[in-house]
Amino acid sequence: MTTTISTPTYSLQKLGWKPYFQQQLSLDEWDQMKPARVCALHRNRLDVFSEHGHLSIPVLPNMPVLAVGDWILLSGEDHFARLLERFSRFWRKAAGSKIEEQLIASNVDTVFIVCSLNQDFNLSRIERYLALAHQSGVEPVIVLSKADCVDDPTLYVEQVHHIDNMLLVEYVNGLDRDSVDKLAPWCRTGKTVAFLGSSGAGKSTLVNTLLATETQQTASIREEDSKGRHTTTARSLHLMQGGGLLLDTPGMRELQLADCSEGLSTTFADIETLAEQCRFGDCAHQYEPGCAVLAAIESGALEERRLRNYLKLNREVTFNTASIAEKRAKSKQLGRMYRTIQSTNRKHKNRE
Repeated sequence: MTTTISTPTYSLQKLGWKPYFQQQLSLDEWDQMKPARVCALHRNRLDVFSEHGHLSIPVLPNMPVLAVGDWILLSGEDHFARLLERFSRFWRKAAGSKIEEQLIASNVDTVFIVCSLNQDFNLSRIERYLALAHQSGVEPVIVLSKADCVDDPTLYVEQVHHIDNMLLVEYVNGLDRDSVDKLAPWCRTGKTVAFLGSSGAGKSTLVNTLLATETQQTASIREEDSKGRHTTTARSLHLMQGGGLLLDTPGMRELQLADCSEGLSTTFADIETLAEQCRFGDCAHQYEPGCAVLAAIESGALEERRLRNYLKLNREVTFNTASIAEKRAKSKQLGRMYRTIQSTNRKHKNRE
């Protein structure tokens, strides 16, 4: 049963509708169906924004896997009809020991990679998030939060630019509205921004300031390690006063990468360019003679930390991608076996 949560109407443009989605609809679908955007997922229901208000519809067994940010079509009775193809999507290897992909969010224009200017500041973690953003085809903006905790935030901006001097970097005090206004160019009407960052990076404070409301609870910083307490527990899409849409995500404590080779290549383009100059095509950049990457480290042109992280993330992607592919192959094999058994059983029954 579909429930109307609120009756305010939203234009499709304000909800992030693009020609990309329009082109997927037939004339009959445009006349008979209603586009709606998923704004929250629950165990048995999903909330959507549409031109007809804020609705809650039941999750049914035949539905595809959905993510916050998805566009779906609803029938005239507000029943789920189909999922529209996504133009961008975030996914990761599921946390813990599960060997499978987990969809995080979809149809995002810009991702704010939030890193706080205290002991949580970590260039290798920023590179990990950058790889995910590049793989998803989403514009990344590095947001250095808690700028009031340091004397000179520009020193940290310079460190981030050592990763890539073309990166967009802003430092903000999440409690200061004027400071957070630096992010306004990416929050225009119809644009969707997502937040990525570790627990306690200050995402919830930024969300509250951008929305001018206490949508997300916040918690104080632990003095012993300068880490904030994890507060956000579910992904959700919010309409901002400036016209944009904000997608908040829980802190990613175990952001493991899978099927992210292109994202790594973009994030570490300098290393891969150097690797083309190595004497051996299969150079591992460890001890091999004629390694252009090691030569760059010795000359100071490349940071050793960056190479270590590149090799680490490549190993992770290789392992997780192979593990997921192996599980998919076993699942298909098991499915074929079940179908064979069922077919055999049906033949025996027909003979009887």
